[in-house]
Amino acid sequence: MYRISIVIGLWMSAIAVFGQTTVSGVVTDAETKEPLPFVNVFYEGTTVGSVTDADGAYVIHTPNLENVNLHFSFLGYKTVIRKIRPGETQELNVKMAPDAKILDEVTVTSGNQRERYRNKNNPAVDLVREMISHKKENRMESYNFAEYEEYEKLQMSLSNMSDKFKDRKIFRKYKWLFENVDTTTIPGKALLPIYLQETLSDRYYRRTPEKNIAVTKAHQKVSFDDYIDNAGLSTYLNYLYSDIDIYDNNTVLLTNQFLSPIADSAPTFYKFYITDTLKNVTPNLVELVFVPRDAGGFLFQGKLYVTLDTHYAVQKVEMTVNKNINLNWVRELHIDQDFVQTPSGRFQVVKSRMQCDFGLSKGGGGLYGERVVSYKNFVIDKPREPKFYESDSKLTLTDSEKHNDGFWLSNRHDSLSVAESKVYQNIDSLQKLPSFKRTMDIATLLLAGYKGFGWWELGPVNTFYSFNPVEGFRLRVGGRTTPKFNERLYFETYGAYGFKDEKWKYFLSATYSFTGKSIWQFPVHTLRASFQRDTKIPGQELQFVQEDNFLLSFKRGVNDKWLYNDIWNIDYLHEFDSHFSYRLGFKNWKQIPAGGLKYEIRADDTVTEIQQVTTSEFSLELRWAPGEQFYQGKAYRIPIPNRYPIVTARFIGGVKGLLGGEYNYQSVALNVFKRFYLSQFGYTDVVAEGGYVFGQVPFPLLNIHRANQTYSYQLQSYNLMNFLEFVSDKYVSVNFDHYFNGFIFNKIPLFKKLKWREVATFKLLYGSIRRENDPNYNAQTFAFPTNSDGVTTTYSLAAQPYMECSVGIANIFKLIRVDMVKRLSYLDHPTISSWGIRARFKFDF
Repeated sequence: MYRISIVIGLWMSAIAVFGQTTVSGVVTDAETKEPLPFVNVFYEGTTVGSVTDADGAYVIHTPNLENVNLHFSFLGYKTVIRKIRPGETQELNVKMAPDAKILDEVTVTSGNQRERYRNKNNPAVDLVREMISHKKENRMESYNFAEYEEYEKLQMSLSNMSDKFKDRKIFRKYKWLFENVDTTTIPGKALLPIYLQETLSDRYYRRTPEKNIAVTKAHQKVSFDDYIDNAGLSTYLNYLYSDIDIYDNNTVLLTNQFLSPIADSAPTFYKFYITDTLKNVTPNLVELVFVPRDAGGFLFQGKLYVTLDTHYAVQKVEMTVNKNINLNWVRELHIDQDFVQTPSGRFQVVKSRMQCDFGLSKGGGGLYGERVVSYKNFVIDKPREPKFYESDSKLTLTDSEKHNDGFWLSNRHDSLSVAESKVYQNIDSLQKLPSFKRTMDIATLLLAGYKGFGWWELGPVNTFYSFNPVEGFRLRVGGRTTPKFNERLYFETYGAYGFKDEKWKYFLSATYSFTGKSIWQFPVHTLRASFQRDTKIPGQELQFVQEDNFLLSFKRGVNDKWLYNDIWNIDYLHEFDSHFSYRLGFKNWKQIPAGGLKYEIRADDTVTEIQQVTTSEFSLELRWAPGEQFYQGKAYRIPIPNRYPIVTARFIGGVKGLLGGEYNYQSVALNVFKRFYLSQFGYTDVVAEGGYVFGQVPFPLLNIHRANQTYSYQLQSYNLMNFLEFVSDKYVSVNFDHYFNGFIFNKIPLFKKLKWREVATFKLLYGSIRRENDPNYNAQTFAFPTNSDGVTTTYSLAAQPYMECSVGIANIFKLIRVDMVKRLSYLDHPTISSWGIRARFKFDF
């Protein structure tokens, strides 16, 4: 939801109608009536243009232009020129006649039908196969050693804002800001820069053993420290605008994986055409056009310029995506790369530019983003001392953020536009305006759930009201201090009252930061002490959501087994730059059954009711998440998945007699998360987990498996399992969650138009309880809970595994995922649901 807050929050401020000229149509062969792909369409005397797609269709959006002509040109055909009516949306279909002079040199086949496209005996495909076979020698990895300087510029701008939008009352105090509009960088777009970051780095590469080192020498960016996580925003934008390596089989771009036109399997998914040969350059080049066979797949279309020498290397890339692609919010996407020849004869990328125009509609205002990366000062196969390569992979010089304008003017690879050069000062001035601060405070309250009041902030608002069977109507209010109170010491608290049980609940914590920075700023190094008196559903663990969130108050079935808890906690957390962390903790927990939950020992025909259970336990958690990236929200970190696993190991030891602790026990658990990218078939998130409890303990201290009785779909819970339905002292589980990204729906016309995407899941849980912990064999331990009719509602998993699966539709209205979930085992348990419909918000590009 915080990612939605960042992106959609900006978009909402940019939506407006802007007068512009829109021309669209289809270009066909005048004789055969067949559509003509790859026709160049451009305005006379400008660089504004487009290329027809595989169906001969094109569309061009531009500001109002006067007295302009639109040119249509294509090799082998006569150029067509048409007059355009400025300020209108118009359809212009064009028929192009073959040029007889050029056709004299072409072999003409009989018949009016175009020859069916084939890979076999296709010179374009043969060329691609040569490129594929030479990929290894053309990559950076072909060098034993390499080093170079890298400059990166990432900017975001509001685009095509109308005068009506700028004249709104809310913006009247910011007229000076709108004077910084750039109309020259991208012909046809009026851009107002709102974010800019620049990074200058030295890069070092060694092939054996492989090592990549990045040393950041200089860095500067627009800062919104009071409102968002700057480091997280920078990380997320870099994730959206990932590095493009044309020689990689797949590239993760805008959170999706795209197949390269020279991937090993490219001839299966692309069509290739040789459209020109350039013999006036050395080495000679071939212009190779490529288009996707499936116009809705995550594939590129565009041109490659390929060297006709022994290397078959890429000299230039110009590519975009098909207008029919199942990609959200993106109106236009362009990628350009330039390569130069090194003394070794190989071509090395020297500049990469990615441009993306986001918007809620095809026309009107939106958000424009651009990432430019350039490289120079290449040094090839000149190794440094072996000790040099033992340093960390990412290093930042201490003075990297202290360079003045003169330094950047001398060292940035490309000059900034006039508008870009003013963005640092403009945004800094904007944040000092009281009216802007008030606006951002309201936005932060609505989107992040907190309202700031200087040294403290109120929230989260979605917990202010909720209800449940034990407390009835529940009101809660809370807050926490900010770095303006103290940069090392943080306090957090809330108070809540239930009108049915007429009891007060409260929480208080104090956190000390050893780094002297925010307790949320990576890497975290903190000590926290807290006390909580509140209610809880046994075994429920939620991700990124407060348990008393209003929307989670709505639950299916009987939900009356709760706990009152008094929990003292001491927690020490130490994170490292390598994304390894450890957490040491001590917890004293008094739990009192509430509602329909009772702790009873049923032995010798007598029932002994236990009023409460108290435990004291020490814990150790080890976590390793190589290359992990995330956005730090107001309450949670929002992870950005990558190709590396996340491994978490937990160890807990209960001590009898310590501060009232009643049991000796130990437990271990291991959790592994991994995302597997499957190119055009989507990706699969796999979570494997196992745990074991040592010692004799009652069922409240066993593993209570994560159930879900709400109507929201929860990824890490069992969505048709009842609360407290299954407990184990040893278990293993595996969850598969696969996103097809429209691989199937893109072939169904209606679904393709709606841009729906298919998902499927399967979850399996196997476990058991040793006889010493099972009340069916040991009458001295707590009996399993029953319902109002005396029927047992808590079970062991010894007989068979619990299984459930689901199929669903994601990307409904670009935000909603709906799953039909089916429970596959233990269908004879009372009050269970064998199937159900669940939904969740999921923001994707």
